[in-house]
Amino acid sequence: MKKHWVKKELPDESVVTQLCEHLQLERPLATLLAQRGITTVQQARDFFEPNIEQLHDPFLMKDMNIAVDRLSKAIIHDEKIMVYGDYDVDGTSAVALVYSFLCEIRGIDAHEYIKFYIPDRYTEGYGITEKGINYCKENGINLLISLDCGIKANDMVDLANQYGIDVIITDHHLEGETLPNALAILDPKRKDCTYPYKELSGCGVGFKLVQGYCFKNELPDELWLKRMDLVAVSIACDIVAITGENRILAHFGLEMINKVPRMGIRTILDQAGIKMRTYPPFREDTFFTRVISISDLVFYVGPRINAAGRIKSAKESVRLFIVEDEDKSMEISTRINKQNNERKQKDKNATEEAMDMIRNSHEFENRKSIVIYNPQWEKGIIGIVASRLVEEFYKPTIVLMRSDDGLITGSARSVKEFNIYDGIDSCADLLEHFGGHKYAAGLTMKEENYEEFSQRFEEYVKDNLDESSYEPEISVDMMLKLSEITPNFLNQLKKFAPFGPGNMEPVFETDGVVDEGNARIVGDKHLKCRLLSPYERSNSFDGIAFNQKAQLPIISNSKPFNVLYHVEENRWNNTVSTQLNIKDIEPATLETAHNEASSSSQNDYTYRTSSDKKEDFSA
Repeated sequence: MKKHWVKKELPDESVVTQLCEHLQLERPLATLLAQRGITTVQQARDFFEPNIEQLHDPFLMKDMNIAVDRLSKAIIHDEKIMVYGDYDVDGTSAVALVYSFLCEIRGIDAHEYIKFYIPDRYTEGYGITEKGINYCKENGINLLISLDCGIKANDMVDLANQYGIDVIITDHHLEGETLPNALAILDPKRKDCTYPYKELSGCGVGFKLVQGYCFKNELPDELWLKRMDLVAVSIACDIVAITGENRILAHFGLEMINKVPRMGIRTILDQAGIKMRTYPPFREDTFFTRVISISDLVFYVGPRINAAGRIKSAKESVRLFIVEDEDKSMEISTRINKQNNERKQKDKNATEEAMDMIRNSHEFENRKSIVIYNPQWEKGIIGIVASRLVEEFYKPTIVLMRSDDGLITGSARSVKEFNIYDGIDSCADLLEHFGGHKYAAGLTMKEENYEEFSQRFEEYVKDNLDESSYEPEISVDMMLKLSEITPNFLNQLKKFAPFGPGNMEPVFETDGVVDEGNARIVGDKHLKCRLLSPYERSNSFDGIAFNQKAQLPIISNSKPFNVLYHVEENRWNNTVSTQLNIKDIEPATLETAHNEASSSSQNDYTYRTSSDKKEDFSA
């Protein structure tokens, strides 16, 4: 599918020059820094050198004093505490963080007084549930602490209050029309909360509660510092902004994972085939191991942790995060990895079925949206299927299945510039309930309303989505010459990590490159090549274009092409090399070739093709 390349505006040159001079930065990277709103030397130093002291005082969060005092009272008076969280990575890491902390400060009999609860994805659904509250009542719970959920659980909090159970809500989602009647509500997104940073993950809010408890009770900082790895996992997998306080937490959390990883993270990465530097014997310069990054957590840890809740029980994920015995950790990791493989097969089967339904039906050819239903699909994988369909067809997509109660339930995923929540809301009279945000949502309806819903949603999309929005976009940070990719450039670029929303890995554009002549397909669907610029004297670089085998004809015809890419380190066969992770390719026009040639300081603008023939683009 053709992608639209959107080039970012370049910053003020005087700002770039100042950053270059004071920080000894390569000019492209100083440009990148200023482009991201970091325009002063002090801002740059804070960005490149995160400091624990820069974390905000937890008591700046509304209700923190109330929450800490109530939790302190519960610990002192031997009250029973329930740590309650969502079944995704953010929720389970948050439960593991708070539960393990409370067990540690409680001591030897902790498990008699501290419990945790994760609702079942299929029988209970998201958030604080009636079954969960009844479980608390039956087990004599005095205090319930919700994590990554609860901000809209008004009825369930009222039920807990009826049972004499105090509730502390910690959440990071937007509030509803009225707040629940909880004892304390910790949520930086509360309209009346003046906490300086609004983008904490659910686990991050739980972390601030733990930090506040330690401050108030004068406990060692180590008790909260050593749990930042779990916050880093949640930041990565919940796709929250890696800016401000999250950048600090992600930085130090990743440092912990790489130096002293908790047992569960180490064994789950081992199951994913990732060998860490910390495996004995530790060797700093070991080539065949890797430094774990945010993307490693997203692609290797997150899906496996989520698979436990999709296939069996998310309680397994919490147990993995808190286990200290290596044999037990490996046992849980092996089981979760098996569940992930099962989940992947279900994803693959359902996605193929959905693709076939769309491609074999004339109905979908002219539609601006995709609304697709199969009663046999499973709730745990329809969100993934919807995301796959958006990647393939780039249309607002809703994937539906039949739940045990006979209703149709589904997941919705959107494209840029279309608010899918508003589209669903336009059909609210046909729905039993729905929720979500601009780019992702969930909904439930009676089966007899499916056809009308599909038609009305399609009409809404036609009326509210511009034609240009049907073409996916790639944001391009800047133009870059291959000769500018030097060892010093790479070392400085590493300091921009961790990457994520708000600080995405930069996408560079180089025009008029050619392949050395060995471009080929690897792994059935990936494109491998080696790029050089015929207009400058520079080294060539290996390139890998995942899932882009269709681009092979463009680069194998001995003609120049333009390329978008990330610059990364590749470790393979005991060597480290610079690799271009190619995001998109387009043929170079004659004008592009002329421009690239004229911008070069060299006079020889010829390049050598795979047949050793010379062609000239200078005239």
